[in-house]
Amino acid sequence: MANEEISNIELIVRQGEPTRVLPAEETEKGLYFLSNLDQNIAVPVRTVYCFKSTSRGNEDAAQVIKDALSKILVPYYPMAGRLTISSEGKLIVDYTGEGAVFVEAEANCNIEDIGDLTKPDPETLGKLVYNIPGAQNILDMPLIAVQVTKFKCGGFTLGLNMNHCMKDGLCAMEFVNAWSETSRGLDLKIPPFLDRTILKARNPPKIEFQHNEFVEIEDVSGTKKLYEEEKMLYRSFCFDPKKLELLRKKATEDGVLEKCSTFEALSAFVWRARTAALRMHPDQKTKLLFAVDGRSRFVPPIPEGYFGNAILLTNSLCKASELLKNPLSFAVGLIHKAIEMVTDSYMRSAIDYFEVTRARPSLTATLLITTWTKLSFHTTDFGWGEPLCCGPVTLPEKEVILFLSHGQDRKNINVLLGLPASAMEIFEALMMKV
Repeated sequence: MANEEISNIELIVRQGEPTRVLPAEETEKGLYFLSNLDQNIAVPVRTVYCFKSTSRGNEDAAQVIKDALSKILVPYYPMAGRLTISSEGKLIVDYTGEGAVFVEAEANCNIEDIGDLTKPDPETLGKLVYNIPGAQNILDMPLIAVQVTKFKCGGFTLGLNMNHCMKDGLCAMEFVNAWSETSRGLDLKIPPFLDRTILKARNPPKIEFQHNEFVEIEDVSGTKKLYEEEKMLYRSFCFDPKKLELLRKKATEDGVLEKCSTFEALSAFVWRARTAALRMHPDQKTKLLFAVDGRSRFVPPIPEGYFGNAILLTNSLCKASELLKNPLSFAVGLIHKAIEMVTDSYMRSAIDYFEVTRARPSLTATLLITTWTKLSFHTTDFGWGEPLCCGPVTLPEKEVILFLSHGQDRKNINVLLGLPASAMEIFEALMMKV
């Protein structure tokens, strides 16, 4: 963590001219299908990996990473295309083979001077990721933009800007780790399974469930106004194994539930705390949205190395008063039911629901939780060892929380979120009570 004197250093990054990295060999051309699970999350995700200085220095880091990218874009060739709109009005990839955007940059300080990289900080960390100037929407952006920033100490950061419609967290990590292994001269362990038509909508579509993830809730609490009028504050809260065990005990102490997972206890606690912090009206309906990995839940299961989004948003819905007046076991029970609900038929129904309605999940009075605890960020090694740390530049939406393991034993969970200033004050006080 930066000390007070150092943290006053303003990070200045000088970017070089962007270049294109093409696949090292000729690849297919044409159009590449994206499933309905890909359509719903077409947002840029920006992450930064931080590598310390080694005896090797950082002089050849950008070239090594760039050469390996060119090689990995051969098996993962859709990443070298660009997004366009299909004749059905959906997102589709045009394999133009135009490649990734690559930028080399230099910083004015040492890597330690930029402070805590595990906390989203769009102002500082945003300088370490390349954004296409003048891009109006995702159709103007490449599917992957890479920035390697060298620091005075010999360390460097790798900033990635990738579109979520191309892959979920698990698939993104497979891609980045395959890329880093390629840079160390290793062969591809699992070739990507590129056929996304296995998750095509049925013909005719069959909607068999009520899909509350898409339901628009009336904002009777005026929360939208709060977000518009107040400054957003981003904070990170660390839960060590002791605190997590306390939450699990609290969730089962009234005997309603026999057991509960760490995810269920922590999500329930955060959902309640955030609802209280935003001072929601007792009659305000509030929704929790979170992703469940469908890989093993589809019938047949999704093939290993599947390239794409195989996650599905499930939901819990209740009134704010029910959430806050009932014990923690009530919220945990709702979350448990939401997880159990995700079966093959439910997921196929959700895919068909989008086919018919083209609806997007609504985020009004909603908490969206994205879990990054199981993603193998720490194994990404381009030849300079594992990253010191890594994390998101910002939260993809104002109402999103990410859980990130950190620390050497990776048993701690970081809860990251942004809230309007007055709500953050209340939320911080509630966190202190654990």
